[in-house]
This record gives sequence, structure tokens and C-alpha cells, in this order.
Amino acid sequence: MFVVAGGTVRHGMQVFDLTQLRDAREARVYRPTATYNGVESSHNVAINEETGFAYLVGSAGDGETCDGGLHIVDINDPPNPVFAGCFAHLGTGRRGTGYTHDAQCVTYHGPDGNHRGREICVGGNETAFSFADVTDKSNPVALADVQYPHTGYAHQGWLSEDQHYFYGNDELDELVGRMAGPRVLVFDVRDLDDPVLVNEYFGPAKAVTHNLYVRGDRLYTANNLGGLLVLDLTDPETPVAVGSFDTTPSSGDEGTFGGAWSVYPFLKSGTILLSSRREGLFLLRATAG
Repeated sequence: MFVVAGGTVRHGMQVFDLTQLRDAREARVYRPTATYNGVESSHNVAINEETGFAYLVGSAGDGETCDGGLHIVDINDPPNPVFAGCFAHLGTGRRGTGYTHDAQCVTYHGPDGNHRGREICVGGNETAFSFADVTDKSNPVALADVQYPHTGYAHQGWLSEDQHYFYGNDELDELVGRMAGPRVLVFDVRDLDDPVLVNEYFGPAKAVTHNLYVRGDRLYTANNLGGLLVLDLTDPETPVAVGSFDTTPSSGDEGTFGGAWSVYPFLKSGTILLSSRREGLFLLRATAG
């Protein structure tokens, strides 16, 4: 397990060997197996399990912050992480330095033959979504700076499993009055050098969008006080709502940050993990239908 923390704390990236928990019978305090101190704090960490590289984003403090862009760490030997490089997509981010708030990094197997087999990162960079080839960690290459109408804060997104589409979200467009409800941006990315916005899905609640993830033909999006919304991607350009779960049913759906914060739909068991800021962790299972 790789753990980062934001803010002003001197945290680094902690590495924890989960096998220590196999015989645990009572609560106790554990120390990290290792701590990577190449940077002080980070907003998040994205990991490509196929290549064994971690991408710290939103980094600040001492060390190599990479202007808040991708701080790349080789974790193939987990107890001994090694700095591998930086990537900041200049011209994006509120300061134009390439700040990345969140990212997904994959080994590309999608329809664009020019990039198949390369390592690609898609970042939510505040003012735009950034597509980059990070195969060569010493010389990453920017591919596309993807902008869209009514930008509030290009936050985060996820590729479809066939990597033909990218689904993005904007964290602040509802707050600044540009959208009436949670928006999912649908991009056709068959050409990684020229992604195209093909549709926008709007959720029913007047809530603030946060993290979303795709598994199979389902998209799971956590929308703060609007709760979890599950979309069917059978027609990948036209999402359809098929399920929901509200972690704050007595609060209404309008407001700023609270309620459903993030969702994890990737467990082999099918159990869906949904975190809610004050309410805790919910373990859910989709019903038939």
C-alpha cells in the first residue's frame, strides 16, 4: 500500500507491507515499511501496476515537486522507491505550470495505433485534461491539452476499458453556477493527439461532482451530497443512470463538499467501496436489474 498526504505535512510517500496484517488480532500502531522522501506532500498517487511506476500529483513542499505535475517514482522494488522523472504539461493549471490534481496512468492498448504499447497518463489539470506519453521517464511528451465548455475545475476522469473513451468530471462548474447538476464529460479518444468532446451527461441532483471510475460497462461517480450515481455505458457515448446510493439522505443534494467523496468498484468480489466525508465507509453491492 502506498500512502500520500496533502497540505503542509512532511509526509512523503509511505510504503506499507500489508502482509503484516494477516495475523493481526487487535488494534495497534504500525510504522511504514519504508518512506520515500523525494517530495514532502502530494494530493494523490496514481499507480500503473503493469509497469511498476507511481505518479505522485499535486506535490508541494521540499524536494522535487515537479511544479505540481507528475512526480514519477519507480516502485518495482516496493521497499526501495527510486525517483524516475517529472512531467508538467506547461500551459495547463491555474498558474500555467502544469499542475496535476489527479491522474490515471495506463499501458495503452486502445484504438490509436500510433501510441499502442506506450505508457499514457491522463491528468486533471485544473484548466484542462492533459494527455501525455510518459514511456521515457527522462523525457515525457505532451500529446494533447483538452479543454471544454464552461470549465470550473478539470478534476479527474477515467478511460473506458477499451480505451476508446475518456470520461471526465469538473469539480467546480456546479458551484460557480455554470451547471445545474453533476456533469460527466464524454470524450472520444481514438486519436490521443486530438480527443473530441462528444457528449455531456447531467445527473439529477444539484450536487458537486467528485471522483468517477469505470469498470466494465458501468461508470461509478461520487457526487458529494448527491451520493453515488451508477451509469450504464452500453452505449458509451450516451450514459444512462441505472443505480444510486445516498450517504446523506437527510441533507438534500445542494451545497458544497460533503457526503460521497470517492468510490472504488474494482474488488473481485463485486463489493463497491464508497467513502463519505463525515459518515464513514459504505460497503455496497449492486442489486439485479
